Amino acid sequence: MCGRTSCHLPREAIARACAYRDRRGRRRLPQWRDPEKYCPSYNQSPRSCSPVLLSRLHLEKDSDSSERVILPMRWGLIPSWFREGDPSKLQFNTTNCRSDTMMEKRSFKVPLGKGRRCVVLADGFYEWQRCQGTSQRQPYFIYFPQVETEKSSSSGTVGSAENWEKLWDNWRLLTMAGIFDCWAPPEGGDLLYSYTIITVDSCRGLSDIHHRMPAILDGEEAVSKWLDFGEVSPQEALKLIHPTENITFHPVSPVVNNSRNNTPECLAPVNLMVKKEPKASGSNQKMMQWLVTKSPIKERPKALPKKELNVPQWSSQFLEKSPLPAKRGSAGLLERWLKQEEKEEEPVAKKQHSQ
Repeated sequence: MCGRTSCHLPREAIARACAYRDRRGRRRLPQWRDPEKYCPSYNQSPRSCSPVLLSRLHLEKDSDSSERVILPMRWGLIPSWFREGDPSKLQFNTTNCRSDTMMEKRSFKVPLGKGRRCVVLADGFYEWQRCQGTSQRQPYFIYFPQVETEKSSSSGTVGSAENWEKLWDNWRLLTMAGIFDCWAPPEGGDLLYSYTIITVDSCRGLSDIHHRMPAILDGEEAVSKWLDFGEVSPQEALKLIHPTENITFHPVSPVVNNSRNNTPECLAPVNLMVKKEPKASGSNQKMMQWLVTKSPIKERPKALPKKELNVPQWSSQFLEKSPLPAKRGSAGLLERWLKQEEKEEEPVAKKQHSQ
């Protein structure tokens, strides 16, 4: 399943990450619609607004179906046939849509038949693993493996704030297959666009964390076919709905459990193999400082207890020693960045609602 995501990048970075070629082969950037409705967040939950990629033809009748726009939509599909005046009164959960039963449910079958396919954009999503022998769950942040940029690889100061900003600026967004619908309030008012995320069986790499995962569209060709409802039939598009192994993850702090917590700590990696309280190195402090000061989210996080601001190393070190099976990929650039900084500086002591 998918019940929590992160999408904290500014609008311009999201548009650049969604660059594409139209039917004529021209390189384009999708245009934002209602951009003021987008609120960057490290911890997005259902009923919030998230950026969604869709064909321009859904909004403009004379457009080419290969052209794209980004529209913030409500997470949790409200069917167009819903007759109550308050969408929160919908009696069933439409946050996710199971691929094996979506053609049996009117809420999903009808919009899918109308070609209302979309791509939900995010830095990544969170999932919780049940801890054996306890009632506790360990959260993980799951995302596409990131490609090292030429600037970052050639520079001698990989750990600089400029290169850290460059990494986020070139972040490969997670592209999840979704279905959307448009609901008109029965008593009049603004149209409400909302979506659901399609889920499939987990890939082998994530099966130890959870048995379901979002249907991820891996690559421009898959995204293009899913969005272009004018040229690609529903039957052909549904062939794109399957698990992907091209995914990586790292464990994060339980601070993400509470959806009201919206700070960089939500997606910062933690080391599960460390028994005693770890100390934050200078590189960790720089990473956290960048996330707080460079993020488009203006509100600074409230002060937390001393032990909750520690940010250990990235996931690859955890995965190598973990009893879980080895997973594909890791945050390689970030890991090297942390290692380089730790060689240059001694660690400095410094001051974490359930899902």
